[in-house]
Amino acid sequence: MASERDVRRRAYLDKAAAELDALTKRGVVMGGNALSSVLLVKGELSDAEKNGDAPFSGADGTALRASLDRLGYAPEDWEWALGVTADGTPLEASLFRLAICTLDPATLVCCDDVAANLVREAYADELSSLDRLEEAMLLPGEVAHVLGVRVLNLGGFAAALASGDAYEKQVMWARLKRMPPLGEPF
Repeated sequence: MASERDVRRRAYLDKAAAELDALTKRGVVMGGNALSSVLLVKGELSDAEKNGDAPFSGADGTALRASLDRLGYAPEDWEWALGVTADGTPLEASLFRLAICTLDPATLVCCDDVAANLVREAYADELSSLDRLEEAMLLPGEVAHVLGVRVLNLGGFAAALASGDAYEKQVMWARLKRMPPLGEPF
């Protein structure tokens, strides 16, 4: 016979699975380890991703995972979501906001301007109440705190990697270093 704790745990897992399934049915494309502390959001897909490769399976995903590991995050403590549906249609801001609330990250990283614009639209009221304009505008490299979530706009991570410019890569690393794990390092 299952303990009361096991019953509650199963109910929680079933509820989370149902919520994630509902998001998928509505067009949200996401992956990684659900309910992780870090959510990577991308709006600009690479040609390979447009042709069927999994998001974040290229150089950008490899570099982001290595960066998170180097910062002290657990290797499995990340998830991703796209700012577009499977057919490339931009997500509605309200659906994107629901996805963020459901995935419940402590840290949200916008990998490109499309993702940052979607966050700006989804959280316009909350961002407008921030004291610093740089945070309210989600300028690249600024860390904003929105409803208990740290938000960072990298400002074009994949483009910086693709450029081959060492300085651009250093800029991205400096921005990521502003988001260390909230708990003890892994």
